[in-house]
Amino acid sequence: MSQDDTEMSEDERLAAEWAASLEADTYDNQEVDDANFGENAPESDDAKLADEWASALAEDEQTEVVTKRKQLSAEVLEPQYKNLTEAAKVGPQDGQKRELDFILDIPLDVSAELGRTRLLIKDLLQLGQGSVVELNKLAGEPLEVFVNGKLVARGEAVVVNEKFGVRLTDIISPIERITQIS
Repeated sequence: MSQDDTEMSEDERLAAEWAASLEADTYDNQEVDDANFGENAPESDDAKLADEWASALAEDEQTEVVTKRKQLSAEVLEPQYKNLTEAAKVGPQDGQKRELDFILDIPLDVSAELGRTRLLIKDLLQLGQGSVVELNKLAGEPLEVFVNGKLVARGEAVVVNEKFGVRLTDIISPIERITQIS
């Protein structure tokens, strides 16, 4: 080995000793600080500054949230409802008629009932062509007219252009319809 190599290795050895000594001093000082102050050890200036910035940012964010909530609550409007009771008393107007036009093409099932009866299965099986089924209504009593299975009117049977029809004689009032439903 040359003298330069020996010097280099001595220089390196000295540098390593210095580094080890500095690390030991730093570690010892930290242990003394922790032992003297515990959890209340003074923070470095950078740590204090970082904490101050964090708390200031948190306050700003909280203020922004509160301000945004106030703005949003001010933008919310109370719903406006039409008074349908008053409109029903006055009667339909042109604007209201147009609003109901979309329901005019909805199909409904309309049926007329002459009467009803109840049969046993053995009686039903004995029916044949020409048999007569007795109904619960008397001759001359009005037929009942149902719309989608709900009674809406009564009337009498008629023949129009060789087809049966019903001439309405009595329309069921809304109050009667409600009592039938319940």
